[in-house]
Amino acid sequence: MKENNLERVDLIRMANQIAQYFEPYGEEEAVKGVANHLRMFWAPRMRRDLLATLKESIEGVNPLVISAAETLSDTV
Repeated sequence: MKENNLERVDLIRMANQIAQYFEPYGEEEAVKGVANHLRMFWAPRMRRDLLATLKESIEGVNPLVISAAETLSDTV
């Protein structure tokens, strides 16, 4: 179970880093950028795990990640 928790922490950390990169672009463009990055560079399993993690808790998650994740649910 600890390994799974570590993986979840890593997914949130990586997603937050992506969001921080896109923050200067303004909210709408940043959300698109985060979502596009997750679609292009994250494996489907990583996207599914991120979505499952966000369903459990959004504590510590950049709001851009949360908004981008809402657009991913149909592409996982």
